[in-house]
Amino acid sequence: MIRLTQTAPGGGCSCKVAPGTLERLLAAAGSGIGVVATARAASSGPDLVCGTEHGDDAAVVRLDGNRGIVSTTDFFPPVVDDAFDWGRIAAANALSDVYAMGGEPLVALSLLAWPVDELPEELAVEVLRGGQVVATEAACPIAGGHSITDTTPKYGLAVTGTVDLDHLLRNDAARPGDPLSLTKPLGVGLLNARHKATGERFDEAVAVMATLNRDAARAAVAAGVRAATDITGFGLLGHLFKMARASGVGAVVDAAAVPYLDGARRALADGFVPGGSLRNLEWVRPHLESKAADDELVLLADAQTSGGLLVAGEIPGAPVVGEVVAAGDGPLLRVR
Repeated sequence: MIRLTQTAPGGGCSCKVAPGTLERLLAAAGSGIGVVATARAASSGPDLVCGTEHGDDAAVVRLDGNRGIVSTTDFFPPVVDDAFDWGRIAAANALSDVYAMGGEPLVALSLLAWPVDELPEELAVEVLRGGQVVATEAACPIAGGHSITDTTPKYGLAVTGTVDLDHLLRNDAARPGDPLSLTKPLGVGLLNARHKATGERFDEAVAVMATLNRDAARAAVAAGVRAATDITGFGLLGHLFKMARASGVGAVVDAAAVPYLDGARRALADGFVPGGSLRNLEWVRPHLESKAADDELVLLADAQTSGGLLVAGEIPGAPVVGEVVAAGDGPLLRVR
């Protein structure tokens, strides 16, 4: 059996460029946080509703009236060895950015990089088939795409969706007093690191990653929620920090209330920690107040692939893991 996870140095959303590095790159290129906010009117016009200024999950452009277009893309190297599962996970992850904005996907394009002389075409077919299955579940046709030859296989989608701008979910709309709800358990990064190192399969993790955030997003919109994000490569603490900073608020996490996948703590104890999770914790630590042990903080910073939504509000079935508070003089994040 070909182990796809051995064809790349990393996999899934843990391969993201470190958040601090990414922000420096975007700022230097003139499209980073704090840059677009001042240049947007001149360079993009008033129809750009969400760009990069607050680190939202997708771009949103006003179409007409209350209708907006949501645009996003996401791709990564193999996160699991099974090609079909990798395709499902990558598609669910890409579609998640549309759901995280409160939108509905409309159409997608495949992005495929494949080492055509090293891996059989049959595996590429399975990857594409997995993506197609999840896109069909989302009622989002894959209508084409782009492929290249590459030494490292990569797969994902570029997705276009629509959103009612009156019900847009965004990073800068959290308000003091909002509860924080999490719609999927954490621990995917740790379990994927163990899978890559040992080949051990974790069916629960695969099922969680391949599950669409559609129902959670619809529940958030129905509940009148205004702020949400999905938890992916920057971990719970990283994405919460981005939301708190954008909204001008603080946030408190109740560590004991955060759900984890079976085996995640054991993987941590056995040393299967993605480098991305450690980089996430390093990034947020200057903005974090906590008496929790470092192991607990690594769990909260664990780099997720196709994670759940973090919602500033309550929705059915999602545990409340913290609350939004007024910004004070101290760090933006607290873990209790």
